[in-house]
Amino acid sequence: MFRVESFTKSFQFSVALQYLAAWLSGTGCVPINNLMEDAATAEISRSQLWQWIHSPLGVLTDGRKVTAEIVEGIVKEEVARLTASGSKLPYDKAAQEFTKVAVDNNFEEFLTTPLYETF
Repeated sequence: MFRVESFTKSFQFSVALQYLAAWLSGTGCVPINNLMEDAATAEISRSQLWQWIHSPLGVLTDGRKVTAEIVEGIVKEEVARLTASGSKLPYDKAAQEFTKVAVDNNFEEFLTTPLYETF
């Protein structure tokens, strides 16, 4: 059986949230962890999480099924960590939008599409 490596300490959430917060602030490409990141990076993270949540094969190495609740909890932890760093980027809004498209029953074609409605 396929097992999802534990992603609680991965950059998957952090980079996606950092990028989305920058995007919401008007920046389309940002340096994160010495790499230039854009919407594709956040999109890959979101798509992979959506697949893990909605597939019976989305099981962590410890046997737990990847669920919306697990993703939401990790996103909250990451927002707290990023906010504590002193950055003024809109991490709460980024987390809200990221979580919405990552856990929704319907797969949004692209991560930023619904965000255009917020402007």
